[in-house]
Formats: sequence, structure tokens, C-alpha cells
Amino acid sequence: MPSASLVQDIEQGCAALALRLPDGAIEKLAAFVELLAKWNRVYNLTAVRDPAAMVTLHILDSLAVLPYLTAGRLLDVGTGAGLPGLPIALARPDCAVTLLDSSAKKLRFVRQAAAELDIRNVEVVQGRMQEYRPAQAFDMVISRAVASIADLHRQSEHLLRPGGRFLFMKGAWPAAEIEDLGWPGPVGVAVLRVPGLEAERHLVWFDKQQETASVTQ
Repeated sequence: MPSASLVQDIEQGCAALALRLPDGAIEKLAAFVELLAKWNRVYNLTAVRDPAAMVTLHILDSLAVLPYLTAGRLLDVGTGAGLPGLPIALARPDCAVTLLDSSAKKLRFVRQAAAELDIRNVEVVQGRMQEYRPAQAFDMVISRAVASIADLHRQSEHLLRPGGRFLFMKGAWPAAEIEDLGWPGPVGVAVLRVPGLEAERHLVWFDKQQETASVTQ
């Protein structure tokens, strides 16, 4: 059984985010944190060392994007240690999540975590986003602070179906990155309120093949 304190921290965080997770998901998220902390001592998967801090900086940060997801298949590019993809998969068992990264070391952990926690709605793929050629394009492409928005869009555009949604997680308001993107359609910028986190978090999202340009908050 995972630590009761971690379970409580995640429960309180989900309540603050007004999220209701499936039965057993919170316990699996706590177990994921413990597994990440254990592997991190050897494999250096994340700079965050304290499990309680992982709850805020990794789990709740990942779950904060849930209201902006659409239905269907989700690709997490540059997933690293499975973030935000694994928490999203646990929170949304109806969503098929593909976790893509070029690091074999990090994906060994991701595969082990998915197996130990019995997360069945994930697929793990090793590769670079610009070279990945899936049989079917995705409904959503998400990334968590991997590169600039323009670079992410350019390298992953072929992975998103027409009408699908890009979701790029950022820290401070990325005004310059949005300008560099030059997207011809509407661009949404949402402020993410992560419980227990004072630092700024924003989500930039836009749907493929739009026509008029605007920025909303």
C-alpha cells in the first residue's frame, strides 16, 4: 500500500482542482510517486527528490490540464518519466495515451511503472517526435516544457489529425513564444492553478486548421 500521507496529499490536491478521479486512481498515483522516488535515486529521472514535492510539481501539475483535454487518443511527446501522460492515463481511463521519448533509460522506468500499476490504456514508444510515424494521427498532442511552442508545433504537426488539439504546458506567460508561433487561428492561454505551487503555470492550446487569429485567457 502506498504512503497514507501521499494519498492524502493527492486527495486534497484533486479536491482543490475540483477533480473526481476513478476508483483506485489516487492510490495508484501515490504508488507512482513512490516508484519514481525509488528509481530516481539510481537513474536520476527528475531533479525533484522529495516525494511530497513530486505530488505538487509532477502529479497535480499534470492533472491540472484535464479540463482542457478533448476525447480520443493522446500523444505525450517528450514524456520523460511519464509526465504528464501517466497521471492523465490514470485519471482518464477512457483515453488511449501514447508516451513518446528518445531516452531508453527513462522509458524503462515508464514501462515498469505502467506494468506495476496495471495502467492498461498506455503505449510506450521510443523515438523522436519529428521521426515518429504512427499508423494513425492523434486527437491530442501534449508536451510539458520540452521545447519552444514553435519548435514543438513544427516537429509534431504531422502527428495530430485535422481538427485535433495541441496542448503545450509552460511556466510563465509565454507571450514571445506565441508570437513566434505565428499561428493563423485562435490560441487559448489558460492559467493553471496548481495547489501548493506558487510558481506560474500556463497551458497554451490551439486546434489544428483554424482560420482567424486571437489570444484568449
